[in-house]
Amino acid sequence: MRKNKIIRVTTVPVSLSKLLEGQLSFINRYYQVIAISSGGDILDTLAKTEKIKAYSVDMTRKITPLKDLKSLFRIYRIFKKEKPLIVHSHTPKAGTLSMIAAKLAGIKIRMHTVAGLPLLEKEGFKRKVLNLVEKITYYCATNVYPNSLNMVKIITDQKFCKNSKLKVIANGSSNGIDLEYFDSTLFNSKETLVTRDAVGVKKDDFVFIFIGRLVRDKGLNELIDAFNNINKEYNNVKLLLLGREESDLDPISSKSLETINSNKHIIHLGYKKDVRPYLNISNVLVFPSYREGFPNTVMQACAMNLPSIVTDINGCNEIIKNNYNGVIIPPKDKDSLYLAMKKIINDPKSVLKEFSKNSRSRMKKYDRKIVWNELLSEYKKLEKEIGDIL
Repeated sequence: MRKNKIIRVTTVPVSLSKLLEGQLSFINRYYQVIAISSGGDILDTLAKTEKIKAYSVDMTRKITPLKDLKSLFRIYRIFKKEKPLIVHSHTPKAGTLSMIAAKLAGIKIRMHTVAGLPLLEKEGFKRKVLNLVEKITYYCATNVYPNSLNMVKIITDQKFCKNSKLKVIANGSSNGIDLEYFDSTLFNSKETLVTRDAVGVKKDDFVFIFIGRLVRDKGLNELIDAFNNINKEYNNVKLLLLGREESDLDPISSKSLETINSNKHIIHLGYKKDVRPYLNISNVLVFPSYREGFPNTVMQACAMNLPSIVTDINGCNEIIKNNYNGVIIPPKDKDSLYLAMKKIINDPKSVLKEFSKNSRSRMKKYDRKIVWNELLSEYKKLEKEIGDIL
């Protein structure tokens, strides 16, 4: 029996390969999945790994009208050629281009997942432009899927679309968490020691870890400032930074960069494909982001038994329950961050042990198998509704 087609679209291929890891091959059992994203080795590897067809369409993460029109026309032509039952987009630029193209191509089911809103950190004319673009995306979509419960309120408060178009899949998250993979019991004492020695962490060090892009709106400036002050009081603390710098889009301050390079207790390890060994040698995740959708980093840390210090923003405040499996602080507040880090260092070991246990158990409702099956049910439901209409 010939399977109906679903085209999944993201701006850059790493969003398909990492943020939706495993999901495409799962859905491919029931539908013919086709991917569209900017080209490169990552997209080629994804197509082979997930056993799907993929199209390369150059898309930028900036506002580039002429390039965007060219990309829009290319996506439209792919839709007319492939004639998918469903187009499902992620990320802002891919969402706008593919939802417009899908509407023009007459695709009946046009789904867009919202996993964070970068525009919330913009102001003035640029914010007005981005608001308009977001409204166009949601207007062209038939269904909009915020990936956190609190994101629903943000979207409706901003009047981007009617509440009737919005739905959260399962309990939140675009892909859930693989609890069999993110499991600290997979690492023995020898492996732990090897990782510690490799990065220069001693057994009695208290280790904070940050995972994500090293940019301003991830709260890096506040984190570096707070840790620098903590380091003046405690000599046995370390901060591991896992992630790439992005100096072109949202750079951190020159002061923060200088501190990272000069403070020997801050260990910048760059991007790591497998973050588990580093979570395994850490005590606490620190994730002071200004905005998120439903952060994988926090779920990964929880699954690996780490308490987290996070900001009071959507996604983070759904994964972390204050004083249960971590600490919630106001965003953009370096003093609150410093105090939270200091408090958690001084907390009795029994408190951290309880936080750790709670962190892992809280992740059960975000198991990725739950998310995948809920998404599959949504596809089937929408397919049936279209069939009934036709």
